[in-house]
Amino acid sequence: MLTVKQGAALNIGAVLGTGVIALPALGAQVAGPASLVAWLALVVLSAPLALTFAALGARYPDAGGVATYVAKAFGPRLAAVVGWTFFFAVPVGALPAAAFGGAYVTAVVGGGYRTTLLTVGALVVLVTAANFGGVRLSGRVQLVLAAVLVALLLAAVAAALPDARWANLTPFAPHGWAATGPAIAVLVWGFVGWEAVTSLAADYRDPARDVPRAAWIAVGVVGALYLAVAATSQLVLTAPSEAPLGDLLALRFGDSSRVVTAVVALLLTAGAMNAYFAGVAKLGAALARDGALPAWFARGADAGQVPRRSLSAVALLAGAVLALAAATGLGPRPLMLLTTGSFVVVYVLGTAAAVKLLPAGSWARRVAVVALLSALGLLALIGWYVLWSAVVAAAALLYQRAAARRRAQRLRSSTMCMAASSADAAPPSMPTSEPISSFSSSSP
Repeated sequence: MLTVKQGAALNIGAVLGTGVIALPALGAQVAGPASLVAWLALVVLSAPLALTFAALGARYPDAGGVATYVAKAFGPRLAAVVGWTFFFAVPVGALPAAAFGGAYVTAVVGGGYRTTLLTVGALVVLVTAANFGGVRLSGRVQLVLAAVLVALLLAAVAAALPDARWANLTPFAPHGWAATGPAIAVLVWGFVGWEAVTSLAADYRDPARDVPRAAWIAVGVVGALYLAVAATSQLVLTAPSEAPLGDLLALRFGDSSRVVTAVVALLLTAGAMNAYFAGVAKLGAALARDGALPAWFARGADAGQVPRRSLSAVALLAGAVLALAAATGLGPRPLMLLTTGSFVVVYVLGTAAAVKLLPAGSWARRVAVVALLSALGLLALIGWYVLWSAVVAAAALLYQRAAARRRAQRLRSSTMCMAASSADAAPPSMPTSEPISSFSSSSP
């Protein structure tokens, strides 16, 4: 069973994923030093989201997570929308997630975007192979990786702070204050993962008490680390970097530290991708088992089984996205925005379910209202990138309707066949074309 400390560590590991090793640069490219305002806004907005999902997990501890709450609040159709949205977001997000780690390899060996794409392909193959054989990183290893990440962040900040220059913050808003909105849309990637607490809620010793405590600790630690790394990058680095942690450590320990940072970045990326590939493959099998995806993918849905068919579909989709990026030169940023748009849709439906399910007048319900408004605001900032989620949602609803029609047709066919079988089995001396009562009236 999970303790509060273990739960907080798992939540920190889920949220402090690959984004922190590259997002400071992306935010700075969009808004300059004013991206620090975007970071602060997201830290403030993420607290209601994290606490809302913690309240749901404490009240309804179930491994189904957000899909379970949406099903309870709005029925199976919207639950299928949540499932599809998450399932098809992971293959799209695999490239930007792996590219963040690949950028650190490129910084060491060179080769530009080609090296990054080759690293992405290698990570997709390795993670798929590990899951295909039923091998997963254990919870302890994931915790160790999260601890390594926190230690690396603290070391980078401590090593670089002596070189901080306030002059690097001027001009503070070179692209105008309006640029903080697009910066928030980019940086949302770094705050995806708060919903992961819901699937772990049943494993706590006392979910009603421990889940909210773990969420509070995680919000504080994640917020402090993100702000520290973002601020240090702005104060120290004279130009945005795709590998900010490597550059910060190199200032104090030399270029040899870049190799260590690249290895750590790859391990962190592999750990995050492993967790998401394993989870989404199992989700795909469960969706197929429940009729929300073709039944062919259902094999491996039971506990202890490996969902190889679903995993193969995820890997093929990720490979298709990688091939598209290689052919067109598509960078990770638009794919990242498509993915964050999908997760924000999950947030909107999850927080809407919380508003309906949580007791009226409670603090949790009030926080859920704030979280819903925040999620809707984030949805607006994502802009047209949310169209991908709309297409996926429409496809999920159309599949649900078509599957319901097929089930109804099979039921009618089965009923007709049973009726015909009953008629064929009737005794020859009792014609089925007349009611039994007619035989009684015609008897002598």
